[in-house]
Amino acid sequence: MSNATPPSFAQLRRTPWVKWLVAVVAAITLLALLVIFFPWDVLRGPLNRYVSERTGRHFEITRKLDVKLGRTTRVFADGLEFANPAWAQDRNLVTAESAELDIELSALFHRRIEIARIALRKPVLGLQIEPDGRRTWALGRDEGDPQNIPHIGLLVVDNGSAHFVASEHGADILTEFAIDAAASAAAHPMPMTFKSKGTWRKEPFTAQGRTGSVLTINSASREPFPLEVSAASGTTAMQANGAVASLATFDGADLSFNLRGQDLSTLYKLLGVVLPATPRYALRGHLLRQGDVWNARGLNGKLGNSDLVGELDFDRSKDVPHLAGRLHSQSLDFDDLAPLVGLPEQPRSAAAMPAVVPGGKVEKVVHDKGHKVLPTAQLDLARLKAMTAEVDYSAARVVNARGLPLERMSLRVVMADGFLRLGPMKLGVASGSLAGSIIINGNTNPALAEAHLDARALELNKLFPRLKITQASFGKMHGDIDLKGRGNSVATMLGTSSGSVSMLMGRGEISNLLMEFAGLDGGEIIKFLIRGDKNVVLRCGAASFDVKDGLMTSRAFVLDTEDTIIYGSGGISLARESLDLTLRPYPKDMSILSLRSPLTLSGTFDAPKAGVDKGALAQRAGFALALGALNPLLALASTVETGPGKDANCRTVLRDAASTDMQAKVAIMAQEGADANNGAAAPADQRKPTFWQRIFGAGKPAAAAAATR
Repeated sequence: MSNATPPSFAQLRRTPWVKWLVAVVAAITLLALLVIFFPWDVLRGPLNRYVSERTGRHFEITRKLDVKLGRTTRVFADGLEFANPAWAQDRNLVTAESAELDIELSALFHRRIEIARIALRKPVLGLQIEPDGRRTWALGRDEGDPQNIPHIGLLVVDNGSAHFVASEHGADILTEFAIDAAASAAAHPMPMTFKSKGTWRKEPFTAQGRTGSVLTINSASREPFPLEVSAASGTTAMQANGAVASLATFDGADLSFNLRGQDLSTLYKLLGVVLPATPRYALRGHLLRQGDVWNARGLNGKLGNSDLVGELDFDRSKDVPHLAGRLHSQSLDFDDLAPLVGLPEQPRSAAAMPAVVPGGKVEKVVHDKGHKVLPTAQLDLARLKAMTAEVDYSAARVVNARGLPLERMSLRVVMADGFLRLGPMKLGVASGSLAGSIIINGNTNPALAEAHLDARALELNKLFPRLKITQASFGKMHGDIDLKGRGNSVATMLGTSSGSVSMLMGRGEISNLLMEFAGLDGGEIIKFLIRGDKNVVLRCGAASFDVKDGLMTSRAFVLDTEDTIIYGSGGISLARESLDLTLRPYPKDMSILSLRSPLTLSGTFDAPKAGVDKGALAQRAGFALALGALNPLLALASTVETGPGKDANCRTVLRDAASTDMQAKVAIMAQEGADANNGAAAPADQRKPTFWQRIFGAGKPAAAAAATR
């Protein structure tokens, strides 16, 4: 066993490493006491001068400075003033009765300014950002350097105001906020109220609402703060409630909203989203934001008398924003389409939602009696390049079409690189379809437009639903529209267009009374008025126009029945919106009281006029009166129609009238009419499939089949 004794305390004191340990402990103790009891306020003057020199603007803690050192160091300033750069509108970036800042010291070694939390008491803020990237809250002489911009986590405020200016966005907004003492005492989740007014995208607006007193500025990982807001700009109003994760970017927004206004297209000024012109509207839905993508889900509402549901996504991650989505209407009111084509909002649409527009007043719709029928509203070419879009829209039913046989519709709207394409488009018309596309090239001024539309199986009796005389008629019409024009409105596009328009009709039946009126056959008219109307077999019909510089010139125009054949000629001016057509009927049967005379269609689209060729009619009537003066029987004899009209060569007429891409269908139609031209019918067991069976896979009605035979 060792007899060594442990060293005494006096001996340890003389050991070198113990002396160093004691010295270190003493130093740490003294440093801790110094930190705890250090009169930090003595550094207030030097700190004020240092910050002012580094930023190039006045900085001052006016009353007292205190610091609590740590990994996250808390700085308390009693009384704070920090000036703005000379270029800013407001003199100061911030003035406050007091401020607390939690600064991450480790970030300073990496030249980053990270402030986990700022608490301001009665602050007045002057925030401004310039198009070149300069910000008033940058803490350095170079206000555009991203490294001088502090990363702020949380902002805690009580009563005060903030003025925000961003000329690039047309923003000049003053917000006043205050803590509701009663709500705060009751632990309300949104004790802070706010009111804002000013301009956004140079449009005046107001807003008010509630939120929490702790706001997340840049940290989306923190707990989202609640928000309720009600805002209005012009004739647009919105209410929203939910939560937001980041006030600076609105990332993590999760809001339910109600949006109402007079015209959806006005949202372009406020949000930069290109939407079509509409009547007054009311929409509700759920709004989400993740990164640069806004998602509108569960859209449900009304545009005038029309319902609307669907969803939209708006992506701002690229240089040009992109809109995509699907929208659907169960019932589309035709009046609600008026603003889309540049016509005023219709009274029915306005009356359907009188309280939608802020103020609740229904604006009086002013109609210009001298306005053109074709829309003259100007296309905004800049909006075609403001974003891209792919949106599908469909309407299961179209109502209140005012005599037009429009039944349903579906189309895709594609906008990219200055082009607007409406198509594929399919409209349900008269139990048939009108399909195709319309393309507008907005890269030139005026714009270039193309329309390629195909009409298929339009039923004659439904094509003119308000004419009782055609309700018993039947037959299916087909057509092509191929036009190219230039202009910034529908009127100018059509008024400068060139191309072709063709309409064809195969066998069917049409009112005989209608044909006798066309032929001014008095004897037949009297007979049908007494005995009742009956249908006559329609052999074929065709109308084809060459279009050049807005003038439609007839290439072929014929309507051939077993009783009468009508030839037409003339033109239609899309530029002047005028009609100049002449129809010449030739009855095929003998009849008394016939005053056959050309019929004329003239006037304008807004006020068309139909009548007879008064010169020709007067000449024939005068001849009848002259004979009647000699002998009444001679006057009657002068009205006897000997039937010089001959069957039209439907094969030739239809081939000439049809456009190139309809040749296959015309050949079928002409072949089917060949037997009728030759006056013979094929045996029943040798008959070829009918036109309707070849094109549509279904037979004609029994009456038409009998007429064919």
